[in-house]
Amino acid sequence: MNNSTMRGNQQQEAAVWETLQQAIADCSGFQQWQAQQETEPDVKSLDQQVRSYLRETLETLAY
Repeated sequence: MNNSTMRGNQQQEAAVWETLQQAIADCSGFQQWQAQQETEPDVKSLDQQVRSYLRETLETLAY
């Protein structure tokens, strides 16, 4: 794979992640989770919040 193809794939993946993050942020489960967090939502970026939410959700499901 050449550099321009890899760069194009990275841009596509970033665009998909942005769309997915926004969809997760709009869901009621994420909003409830966010309201239960002890830290101010503005302290963490949306990216960090979504990653934490997904990590905790997957840990709960795996348990």
